[in-house]
Amino acid sequence: MAEITADSIKELRERTGVGMGKCKEALVLSGGDMEKAIDVLRKAGMAAGVKKEGRETKEGLILVGVGAHHLVLVEANAETDFVVQNDRFKHFVHDCVKQALETNPKNLAEFMAQPYFKDKSITIDQYRNLVIQSLGENIQLRRLELLVRHPNSSYGIYSHMGGKLVVVVEVEGDAHSDAIAKEIAMHAAAESPDYLKPEEIPAHVLAREEEIARAQVQGKPANILDQIVKGKIKAFADQSCLICQKYVKDNALTVGQYLEAHARQIGKPLSIRCFWRWKVGQ
Repeated sequence: MAEITADSIKELRERTGVGMGKCKEALVLSGGDMEKAIDVLRKAGMAAGVKKEGRETKEGLILVGVGAHHLVLVEANAETDFVVQNDRFKHFVHDCVKQALETNPKNLAEFMAQPYFKDKSITIDQYRNLVIQSLGENIQLRRLELLVRHPNSSYGIYSHMGGKLVVVVEVEGDAHSDAIAKEIAMHAAAESPDYLKPEEIPAHVLAREEEIARAQVQGKPANILDQIVKGKIKAFADQSCLICQKYVKDNALTVGQYLEAHARQIGKPLSIRCFWRWKVGQ
């Protein structure tokens, strides 16, 4: 059983909005497992809207680089926001983005072993260590992802909270709809979707939601129970899938309908091919 601390109770309270006493009971029942405790509260009907993120655990910066054929996402972490705001730290992250765009590394490990483009006598990892010595804090490149740019796609990039939250949205079907893609990226930053569309929700996630839904409607007549559960599963998909979410700037439309309206205006079929939502430490 995991230790149940004041911090874990506080985190569960922050994520569910349920009182401290009930949060402690749920953690005890779940053996200290945070996600199982959330399920306990949801089955009891006490936690409706659950935040996916708890307390911040790291400071850092996420940057997006845009090249002719690729985009690159890089997250670097430090111990304090004071260092993240330091020009030396920012310069290090910008250099990493620039080099990744030029070298197209397969993964982070390969990238860290590359010679630094401004001083080929050292690797990127050795460059990182020099920055650590200069700033006096542990600094890590946490993740790096290279995105291939498709010629018939538009890309919306939105950076929030000074680079602590970054969203990239790829809209397929037109190379000149970056503004629309950015509007959708801004929506995704605010509404935090987990999936693009219902078909992408994993089977085990749907099974968990069905279990919770059935626990919530115990005692209902059998002839309507399945319909209620089906409705709850649809509501979950509408909340967690980007194209099904109500568009933040016009709740009369879903994100999918908002994109369809723009597609009619330009006379081209459009679809969201993919999205990336990165938050520092997530």
